[in-house]
Amino acid sequence: MSAALEITGFLLSITSWLITGSCLANNSWKVSTVAGSVITSSTLYENLWKACAKDSTGVSNCRDFESLLALPGYVQGCRALMIVSLLLGLAGVIVALLGLKCTKIGSGNEQTKGKIALAGGVCLIASGLCCIIPVSWYAYQITQEFYNPMYGGTKYELGPALYMGWGGAILAILGGAFLCCSCTGGQKGYKYAGPGQGNQQRIYKTSSAGETMPKAYV
Repeated sequence: MSAALEITGFLLSITSWLITGSCLANNSWKVSTVAGSVITSSTLYENLWKACAKDSTGVSNCRDFESLLALPGYVQGCRALMIVSLLLGLAGVIVALLGLKCTKIGSGNEQTKGKIALAGGVCLIASGLCCIIPVSWYAYQITQEFYNPMYGGTKYELGPALYMGWGGAILAILGGAFLCCSCTGGQKGYKYAGPGQGNQQRIYKTSSAGETMPKAYV
C-alpha cells in the first residue's frame, strides 16, 4: 500500500510541477473584452510579465513590463511566490525520486528512504502553498477592481491561467500528502528493552512441610 501511495504521489508531483510552470508562462492571467463593432472589438489580457491586446483579425501585440518597481505590490509578490513554488516543486520531485522504495537511487536503507520521501513530500506541500497563495491573491485583486464602482481603469475577469494554478497547487499538495502518508504508514515500531529490563530477577517461592518460613531462590 505504501509503494502505491509513493508512486501516486510522485506522479502527481510531476504533473503539478508541469501545470504550475504552464500557469506561470500563460499570458491569460486576466482577460477583458472591449466590446464594440466587429472591426474595433479587441481582447486585452495580461500576466505577471506583460500586457497583450488582440484585435478582431487575430493579430496580437504585447508589451513587457519594463520597470519592476513601477509594478503594483501584489504583482511583485506573485512573481516571487510563483518562482519559489517552481523551485520547491523541482526540489520535491528530485528528493521524492531518491526516496522511492522501488528505485535503487540513493540509500538502500528502507528507513532512510522513508525519511527522504517525507522530505520530498514536505517540499511539495510547501510548493503547493506557494502557488495557491499568489493565484488567489491575483484573483482577489481582479474581483476587487471589477466590483469597485469607483475604479476607472479597465475591468478584467479571471483568466484560464488562474484555474491552472489552482489545479497545479491542489495536485502538489495531494502528491506531497501521499508521500508523507506512505512514509508514516510504512514504518514499523520496535520496542527495545532498557537496561535492566531484560535481566529482571524472578523469585520463586516453595513451601515445605518442615519449614515455617518460605525461602526465596534467585
